[in-house]
Amino acid sequence: MEITRHFTATTFVVYQGKTLLHMHRSLKMWLPPGGHIDRDELPHLAAIREVKEETGLEVELIFEAPAIHSENAQEIPGPRHLLLENINPFHQHIDMIYFARANTYDVTPEDGESSELRWFSPAELEGKEIELDIRVLGLEAIRTIKN
Repeated sequence: MEITRHFTATTFVVYQGKTLLHMHRSLKMWLPPGGHIDRDELPHLAAIREVKEETGLEVELIFEAPAIHSENAQEIPGPRHLLLENINPFHQHIDMIYFARANTYDVTPEDGESSELRWFSPAELEGKEIELDIRVLGLEAIRTIKN
């Protein structure tokens, strides 16, 4: 059995102690904005693009300042976490998890995106409808980002 793997970028967006999740239309679960990294796209830029498409928000990624910049190599913002996610028995995502700061609660998803978006407080993330990995990462993002 061959397993295919795709690279994805996911972003936990935080504003005033809450993180933004959307109800994924086909999976029927609360997830942060994210999606596949396009061919020739840098992962951190995919993270920003996916947030913009799915929420309408312009966000600031939170990362350690790149230390390497030379004529031959440039460090790009790295993800906070790197997850291998089982999508089905034949497919996995290598998911780069980013944290980002928003400057408003106002969301305007693009046409065709999920219109069911909600800001979750730490207490709301504890609800049984939130998957464990989303809860853990959402709480970490809220603890990390102060605005």
